[in-house]
Amino acid sequence: MWRRILAVLVARNREFYRDRAGLGWNIFMPILMVLAFAVIFSGDPEAPFKVGVVTVDGALPSATTGFLALDHIQFVPVTDLEGAITQVDRHQLDLLLDPRPQPLNLSVHPPLPDPPPPGGREQEHRLLELSNSTYAAGGTERPPLAYWVNLESPRGYLAERLLLGAEAGAAAPTRSRGAEPERRTRSGAALRYADWVLPGILAMNVMFSSLWGVGWVIVRYRKNGVLRRLKATPLTPFEFLTAQVLSRLLVVMAASFFVYVGVDLLLDFPMRGSYAALVLIYAAGALCLISLGLIVASRWRTEELANGVLNLISWPLLLLSGVWYSMEGTSGIARFLSQLSPLTHLVDAARRVMIDGAQVVDILPQVALLAALALVFIGIAAWLFRWE
Repeated sequence: MWRRILAVLVARNREFYRDRAGLGWNIFMPILMVLAFAVIFSGDPEAPFKVGVVTVDGALPSATTGFLALDHIQFVPVTDLEGAITQVDRHQLDLLLDPRPQPLNLSVHPPLPDPPPPGGREQEHRLLELSNSTYAAGGTERPPLAYWVNLESPRGYLAERLLLGAEAGAAAPTRSRGAEPERRTRSGAALRYADWVLPGILAMNVMFSSLWGVGWVIVRYRKNGVLRRLKATPLTPFEFLTAQVLSRLLVVMAASFFVYVGVDLLLDFPMRGSYAALVLIYAAGALCLISLGLIVASRWRTEELANGVLNLISWPLLLLSGVWYSMEGTSGIARFLSQLSPLTHLVDAARRVMIDGAQVVDILPQVALLAALALVFIGIAAWLFRWE
């Protein structure tokens, strides 16, 4: 009995060693995943607080004193004030700071010592210089900076304490000590992780269904001789691949619809944007990923090899797309590589629609990019395709 068991055991192990795809998936793929996570999360530790700073040109103002000079705070330049205030409402920003000087009341300033020349920018420049010197001398208190804080955010409360303490102790030459920052309060519950991750989960489902739905199935057709029989018909490779793309697109969109409805009934997640925009971005993403799967299906002859290649494609896309976690705290290399992934643009656009309330016009750049990639991929697949 033991000899028979040993014989079967040895035969089974030899079969495993000879299966290169299985061997690679069980040994090399875990090593690659560990290395991938090491590269992705090799950036600097995330700061305890995230503060938006309103700017005109997207560059943070330089500061050696005051709140902006504090360490361990992530200052994010903001050009869209309304969008940043919405982030404060959802606890995505702990504080929003507007350090820009307020409009000056010219009636309170003394006249210029010399009559300036009429018109031109020189008069405005001299007036600003004089007003700043008046503030420095204590003659007139400069209007304070403004900030927005969510009263329901514990981190916002702590960030506000740091702001008031730092500004009270800073000897700013352009603002008197008694001028406190202007407080503008907001309210709103924090965005649930389930609400944030749902667009990514839907995109992940689209990716797996798109890649395996055509990549693995067409390889099986080739192995079983189905493609050989189709070769004898007037059907061209482009026509065959186009039919496969449209068929899988309908299946993917229908499955995504039922997943969306089911999750909505269970979690009652927010949908702030346009349903037309949501359908459009997921259709463009599915079309792109299906076309990518066709490239894998164009030449391979065995399901095992196709399965391994599809895994090598899908897992990097998944890890670098921000489906499960934000890419803000990752390394610079990871953020750069994530922009090369079509899944990243699909996830980002879907979150903008569902969470930020984006409309069709707001996501047209991502839709155009995914559609262009789909055309390129399907062209490559048609060029590489072989019936046998």
